[in-house]
Amino acid sequence: MSTPSEPEHDQPESGHDRSESGHDRSESGHDRSEPDLRAIVGERRQLINLAYRLLGSLTEAEDAVQETYTRWYAMSSQQQEAIASPGAWLTTVASRVCLDVLGSARARRERYVGTWIPEPLPDRTEWISGRAVGGRAEPADPADRITLDESVNMAFLVVLESMTPAERVAFILHDVFRYPFAEVAEMIGRTPAACRQLASSGRRRIRAAPTPAAPAAGQAGLVRHFKEAWESRDIEALIGLLDPDATMTADGGGLVGTVLRPVEGGKTIAQYLIHIADIAPGLTLLERTVNGRPGLVAQHTGVPVTVAAFDITRGRISRIWAVRNPEKLRAWTASGQI
Repeated sequence: MSTPSEPEHDQPESGHDRSESGHDRSESGHDRSEPDLRAIVGERRQLINLAYRLLGSLTEAEDAVQETYTRWYAMSSQQQEAIASPGAWLTTVASRVCLDVLGSARARRERYVGTWIPEPLPDRTEWISGRAVGGRAEPADPADRITLDESVNMAFLVVLESMTPAERVAFILHDVFRYPFAEVAEMIGRTPAACRQLASSGRRRIRAAPTPAAPAAGQAGLVRHFKEAWESRDIEALIGLLDPDATMTADGGGLVGTVLRPVEGGKTIAQYLIHIADIAPGLTLLERTVNGRPGLVAQHTGVPVTVAAFDITRGRISRIWAVRNPEKLRAWTASGQI
């Protein structure tokens, strides 16, 4: 699997989008000693972007960012004014909050019923609602501002789950968000050398993962054929679309019925899918973007009950991640656009 960027050494400062993060931002007409409220609030986009990648959960990401802002507003105005770079302070706090959450999440996920899969994200163009501002839609929820690129596709996020909390944070901060190791070290309380080693270890995990062969356009065609074969209950067509060594993993979180162990083998998966079609009539499959790549949403009486992400290898579907846990489908239910 390729990463969005795989630098072996520190990137120059220009490698990180300072204008988006707001680290060097100042508004004309405002004293830099008094942090501009708009600039502080404007950091939310960057923080949600970061926290989702670090945690793999939109709900936990929003909670982490909320905690970050709570700590900011708990300070006196004098304390806030003493901070030279509010954006850097917010990023540091958010990173540390996420590191703590990752540590506790490991224990929670060991008790999780079935397999834990990262929370799927809708595509913002199918999700944004609200009034138009300046020719663009005003997002109804800050979560839809997450940039849906390769660093949030499901295959990438699943590999991130195999990393230790420290590896994940160091890798994401440096390789994805391009923070130099000196800054990463300050954020997570490690030495630059230790952070370099952590990021390198995380990078090796990414490189060891299978590399998807199909671009998004090619994946869209395969997913569409998969949908049509499932709808027509054509088991031979499904077997032809699935890699012989394919794996399907479902996540119900113990809240809804689903298979608790991965289903392995293309033929076995096809048989299982036909069985689901027979025992769950009335399901409607919709083609939707899931974490930046073509996927499917299954509805029952107009309500999303499953969101499926796919991975392609050698022109066939090699991995299916089916998220059924209703707590992970809130963004899809709330969008009103599914």
